[in-house]
Amino acid sequence: MRNDHFRWVGIGCALLGAVLTALVVAGWHPLLALDERVARELHAHAVVHSGVTRSMRVLSDWVWDPWAMRALAAVACSLLWWRGDRERAVRVALAAVAATVVQQGLKAAVGRERPVWSDPVDSAHFAAYPSGHALTATVVCGMLLWLIRTPRPTWAPAAWAVAAVSVLGVGFTRLYLGVHWLSDVVAGWLLGAALVVLATSVSIGGRRPAPRPQKH
Repeated sequence: MRNDHFRWVGIGCALLGAVLTALVVAGWHPLLALDERVARELHAHAVVHSGVTRSMRVLSDWVWDPWAMRALAAVACSLLWWRGDRERAVRVALAAVAATVVQQGLKAAVGRERPVWSDPVDSAHFAAYPSGHALTATVVCGMLLWLIRTPRPTWAPAAWAVAAVSVLGVGFTRLYLGVHWLSDVVAGWLLGAALVVLATSVSIGGRRPAPRPQKH
């Protein structure tokens, strides 16, 4: 039953991501107006708070950068493979690759322009939608949490807290630095969550992931 709920969460995130994508492509005015308002308010704060902006750039460009997240996933894959847990290693690797393919494919297909400022505090290249930082962090953190689901270690709550701060935090840094719209970040979260559910639920070589132990 718990696995069924997990899959429905993934389906819901995928559907919401599809709806959000359609609204962005259609240029739905209420959504664009919200994006514009959030972007302007955060950019105005970033321009006059250089210390906060520098901290945000460090977090965005180094700590939560997509390549840093991919490196973390690669370490997890290597450790799993070395321990003989080949199936879970493949799932983590496929999820990381799928995240890159989905974000780059959608960026090319949607072709959304990033926010443009006369006084930018950071820069980014290629299209805006969806946020690659948000999508990659969601997928990598989600897969790492899936790896520790059982047996559940005593430090699991701390891992969940770090993952939540990372996923939400990286999205905020991209908004604060003025390189993404709010809907770009939300799309990254939704699509990333859907990919995590897909990667942990789909059968590989006729095998499905082991079910979670039931509590009695």
